[in-house]
Amino acid sequence: MQVIGAEEVARVLRWTPLIDRIGDMFRQGCVSPPRHHHAVQRPDGEATLLLMPAWEHDGYIGVKIVNVFPQNAAAGLPAIAGLYLLSEGRHGRPLACIDGSELTRRRTAAASALASRHLARGDADSLLVVGTGRLAPMLLEAHAAVRPIRRFRVWGRNPEKAEALAATYRRQGLDCEAVADDALPDAVAAAAIISCATLSTEPIIRGEWLSPGSHLDLVGAFRPSMRESDDACLQRADVYVDTYAGARGEAGDILQAIDAGSFREADIRADLAELERGERAGRTAQDRITLFKSVGASLEDLAAAIEVWGRLGKAGD
Repeated sequence: MQVIGAEEVARVLRWTPLIDRIGDMFRQGCVSPPRHHHAVQRPDGEATLLLMPAWEHDGYIGVKIVNVFPQNAAAGLPAIAGLYLLSEGRHGRPLACIDGSELTRRRTAAASALASRHLARGDADSLLVVGTGRLAPMLLEAHAAVRPIRRFRVWGRNPEKAEALAATYRRQGLDCEAVADDALPDAVAAAAIISCATLSTEPIIRGEWLSPGSHLDLVGAFRPSMRESDDACLQRADVYVDTYAGARGEAGDILQAIDAGSFREADIRADLAELERGERAGRTAQDRITLFKSVGASLEDLAAAIEVWGRLGKAGD
């Protein structure tokens, strides 16, 4: 069995092929059971253990093991750590143990970019990323791979982190600036795409800030107790999800709005599989506000792991 580290995952997972691979997996389908979600009580707060299996009907089998420790921020450590085990489907032999953290952040951003292909305006040229964790730079890059982004902005609760991230991309020649805390409403209003990647339990984005034609991408909150948007965001937008099962079980932005009587599950326009298969429409007008809520799906991890394996010249093993 081959061990594939984070640097190798980052090297071989190119945005367009990865986005295409995930789109193919949503379109073709695979067996993707609900993820196992376990609360782990720690002396410094609650952590989460996630187990995410998936397998093709006639192909690869995989499972991801993820530990989510929000309290790691205080120690300067990533909040998410994990491993992915990829096996071949004919005899069940393990093929590779892949760094799960790098795989996760890249497939998560790729799924958001896949949604943007369907939901963001074709001329969307400005992006605001809300959050400064390890997923934030991936969202900058992935959205720019599918839309002509020329203006990048970053907001975070820690201004120093936001400026450090913006400076990294300025050195690469991009128009990228950090947004001051009190300037967030104006930054949201000015952005064609707003992409949120936080572990917030309170709304950060307000529906009244969203401009006609904008696209709101919510990828951070993954538990019913978490949310990044208020009810007005869902009321003003055409709402889409990565999977219906994930939305029903874990999408706090949606579940809390439903509990408040501000939104109905039936108001969800489509999931990614329906969009990829052409069964439901994506953006229907230039001035519509669209919203994509994802909590992650194991088929995305399987698709990314297969892409890694294939890029290393191992496809067919």
